[in-house]
Amino acid sequence: MQLGMVGLGRMGASMTTRLIRGGHTVVVYDRDAKAVATAAAGGATAATSLEHLVAQLTTPRAVWVMVPSGDATEATIQSLGTLLSRGDAVIDGGNSNYKDGMRRAGVLAARGVQFADAGTSGGIWGLAEGYSLMVGGDDATVERLRPIFETLAPNPTTGWAHMGPVGSGHFVKMIHNGIEYGLMQAYAEGFSILRHKTEFALDLPKIAEVWRHGSVVRSWLLDLTANALRDNPTLDGIAPFVVDSGEGRWTVAEAIDLDVPAPIITQSLIERLRSRDSDSYTDKLLAALRNQFGGHAIKTEPTQTTGSRPK
Repeated sequence: MQLGMVGLGRMGASMTTRLIRGGHTVVVYDRDAKAVATAAAGGATAATSLEHLVAQLTTPRAVWVMVPSGDATEATIQSLGTLLSRGDAVIDGGNSNYKDGMRRAGVLAARGVQFADAGTSGGIWGLAEGYSLMVGGDDATVERLRPIFETLAPNPTTGWAHMGPVGSGHFVKMIHNGIEYGLMQAYAEGFSILRHKTEFALDLPKIAEVWRHGSVVRSWLLDLTANALRDNPTLDGIAPFVVDSGEGRWTVAEAIDLDVPAPIITQSLIERLRSRDSDSYTDKLLAALRNQFGGHAIKTEPTQTTGSRPK
């Protein structure tokens, strides 16, 4: 099958390679000409613009958008909407909000262009292991694109499925990422407790390796934990700063809207936000309050001596 791929970051480039290896023809475009050249060297057909990409596809066309969520995805899909024809299809494989996908589908439908939202998980391992795909869209669109999904998935019959109408793919992926937040937080907290039990001198890489086999907490995330601890047991050089893609926030907001308690996912999101506060006013005020009501000592910060008065 022929496919246009817009966006050749770590996932888009690997997905392109997997599709080519699976016998598909892929026309690629990215604002980074070097990324396009690299993909072309691997068998893709290069395009110098969205217009050029669309012109090289035969109807009915299919274009997979794999650019950062938000403004980049919005602008790309809007542009494709003016370039594509009735019967063509756009697949959004990024981490878009499902509500945005439903809105975009409505705009494209008015022009006769089909839309599918494909929640995509697999990261840098997807090329070798395959991607988990959660696909939303109408039956006819998803069925036409089936060969693409079957090739990107770990195998044609597992690892991907049609979730439901437009929006459902990204909705399921959003919840998937919220669960991921909670799992990662639990592993991180557990290994931190183990590390702080200094009198046992525990070997964390060895513990992770033991848990990978037969334990009820074994998982791919634990496999990755074992890799990280084996490579850098003390995590030297890694700043305690954890970013979020936004899907955890959306999951928490959806839980609130649906009156569904989700304390683990919510707290794991809060912990990520907390990791970015290197000068916590909250903690300073807590220390001050303990001093106010109980006379507890306040630990002071070192005074900076830079030749000017401390601020």
